Amino acid sequence: MSDVAADGGDLADMVETGTGRLHLELPRRLAAEALGTGFLIVAVIGSGIMATNLSPNDVGLQLLENAAATAGALIGLILMFGAVSGAHFNPVVTLVDWRFGTVGGRVAVLYIVCQTIGGCIGAVVANVMFSLPAFEVSTKSMSSGALWLSEVVATVGLLLVIHGCVRTGRASVVPFAVGLWIGGAYFFTSSTSFANPAVTVARMFSDTFAGIKPSSAPMFILMQLIGAVIAFVLIRFFYPSASTSTSV
Repeated sequence: MSDVAADGGDLADMVETGTGRLHLELPRRLAAEALGTGFLIVAVIGSGIMATNLSPNDVGLQLLENAAATAGALIGLILMFGAVSGAHFNPVVTLVDWRFGTVGGRVAVLYIVCQTIGGCIGAVVANVMFSLPAFEVSTKSMSSGALWLSEVVATVGLLLVIHGCVRTGRASVVPFAVGLWIGGAYFFTSSTSFANPAVTVARMFSDTFAGIKPSSAPMFILMQLIGAVIAFVLIRFFYPSASTSTSV
């Protein structure tokens, strides 16, 4: 069976899913995932540091500045690399695409490895850009049921936004939809919407506004994976005309 979007296109050919429209060889796609995730972390951590410097006494303004920079960077990065690798930059996006058959198992593993490595390198770059130690471990504890629920909600929403657009023939708006969702979720979730295991791992290596203590990260990642499972079920429920396609 083929995974077909509402406009008749194969989902594997859509910009924000599968392998991207350029159909490039795997090394180029992996490099795009690593670099894109690295840039995303630079935006998340770098804007968090800058926000702290610019608005040291206003946490709300710090969060607004952090959210705006992250949302803008996401839009640009998906536009930049969507046609190259699918612009996943997120293991849960890759895992859901794998379950729907638009990415093969080996490719999915390599994507996730490159996303995580790229994210960690991005954290180092962000630290160095602001004259902080290149390698540091966050001491920011984030552990509560409210935070964990927030990560489930943020992850489910993110995946529904992506697939809701792609599976109704609106793949071209995914960069903006994703940027708006993440930017908004910074404010309507108590966790500030990590919604990304690679981002969670990378943020452990910056003891700044955007950091997370290593002991807090595993539950965040678990909740994100739970969110991915829920989203997978909901995507199949809301978009039943699209089913599993051949893998890459």
